[in-house]
Formats: sequence, C-alpha cells, structure tokens
Amino acid sequence: MKTPNRHMLRWQIAIQEYRGNMTIVHKSGNIHKNADGLSRWALANTPDNPAWVPQEEHHIEGICVTDIGTEFFNQVKESYKTDKNCHILSQLLMKECKDPSLSSKLDETWKKAYDEGRFHLLDGILYHRTKHTCVMTLTDRTLINTILHECHDSK
Repeated sequence: MKTPNRHMLRWQIAIQEYRGNMTIVHKSGNIHKNADGLSRWALANTPDNPAWVPQEEHHIEGICVTDIGTEFFNQVKESYKTDKNCHILSQLLMKECKDPSLSSKLDETWKKAYDEGRFHLLDGILYHRTKHTCVMTLTDRTLINTILHECHDSK
C-alpha cells in the first residue's frame, strides 16, 4: 500500500492487533455510490490523531477600527433623494407608506430585489440583504470612495 492518509492510518492502527487473523474485503454499498473523500468527516489535526502534523499558529497581528461620524450617514441619507431607486425604496420601506404601487416605478433589478424582501431601512439608511450578508446601499460615487478609503486606506 502506498503512503496512507491520516484516515487510512487511523484504521490501520485500529485493526493492527487482528493482523493475520482476518481478511478485509471491500463490498460496495447500495445507498451512497457517489461518495468520495470530500464527503467524509475530516479528523481534527490534534496530537491524539496518529497522523497529526504540527502546524504553526498565526495570530491576528492587527485590527483596524474606523469610526464613521454621523455626518457621513447624513450625506448618505441626502444622496438617496437624488437617486430615483433609493428615494422610492426609502418611501416604500417607511412605516407610514401610503402608496404600495410605488414599487412599479423601480428599475427592474431593484424591483425584483424589493419584491424578494432584500431591502431594509434602518435609521434612514438602506441595507441590501443577500444570502449571507447585509450591506449599506450607496449610490453616490463620492460616498463610495469615502467608505472605501476609510475601510481600506486610512491608518
């Protein structure tokens, strides 16, 4: 047998005491014929694993925290008034919205996302929800550049 991986090594060690007293014969299963190595549970790489390989620990060496002031959020709210889709969404998502037919005025991609319930309004800021994240909706190029600078370039 070629060099075993840690899964095979674990089984070899477990059945070592029965060596010579039994024969192992593979019988394919009927239920899960397409199983492969990726569908198996991996063993933890810990010292009690016979195939343990020591690894270096990489600690977090720095965290960048940015404090964005209320001025920025006020600019975001103001920018919604100049963008047709953001303005309509803000009106639709307010609790006192009296005209639900406003959604027909949205561009097609925005309307689809609105109909799927992907937009939320929190403290006057629009958020777009995807499968695993929820992000602030920015349409003004200056504000996009500001947030990119604050999150990536500021020290």
